[in-house]
Amino acid sequence: MSFWKKLFNKEKIENRNHDAHNLDWLVGDMHNHILPGIDDGSPSVEQSIHLIKGLKALGIHQAIATPHVMQGVHKNTPETISSAHAQLSKALKEQEIDFKLGYSAEYMIDEELETWISTDQICPLPNKYMLIEMSYLSESKSLFKTIQDIQNKGLKPILAHPERYNYYHHNFQMYKDIKNAGCLLQLNMLSISRYYGDPVKNTALMMIKAGMYDFVGTDLHHDKHLSGLNRIVNKYDVKDLLKYCTLQNERLF
Repeated sequence: MSFWKKLFNKEKIENRNHDAHNLDWLVGDMHNHILPGIDDGSPSVEQSIHLIKGLKALGIHQAIATPHVMQGVHKNTPETISSAHAQLSKALKEQEIDFKLGYSAEYMIDEELETWISTDQICPLPNKYMLIEMSYLSESKSLFKTIQDIQNKGLKPILAHPERYNYYHHNFQMYKDIKNAGCLLQLNMLSISRYYGDPVKNTALMMIKAGMYDFVGTDLHHDKHLSGLNRIVNKYDVKDLLKYCTLQNERLF
């Protein structure tokens, strides 16, 4: 191998390793479950602090917490979310941890969501975005109506982790239809590995190459997720992988 080839290969490897080992280019994490004790994410302030330190080690220094709002399971309201955020923010300040923490929610498309939207009982993301999700088991028949209802309120819907909805894996046109309806799409970073299985990974990579994602989030719940994220940034050049997508995370921070 010639000197110049060796030099340029070395620079390529060094640049790849730099990107692969930190996520500072992401601007911030817009989807996670690090607020303590209000959903299936962090159970305590202590664990929340631990997860935040893990995010900081990955190069993420600001986040918007998005706890579940789900009928009959996670009955969160703007008040419960605000209270958990205040509790965690106080602990961050007391421990002198430099981490900018906002809050919103991840709304399941269920029978109750229409009421939350119509009565303005929601916690939107900054700049009038709203994060929604569906069941992994079955498609929500009211998806497109919900998208329209959110838009009628002057908000911009973002569908969380579309690659994880197995019932769409053989219907790529549905992802296009959702985008064409004005709904943005958010990638779970763990989906680019085999964490959720090969079908999810294959779908995520296909959507990435089609440039379909608008946002990226960790969907961080617990230590197992944190370990998975560390494996990803050590294995992949995530920034380069997502070069096909025009990401908009900065609009939320």
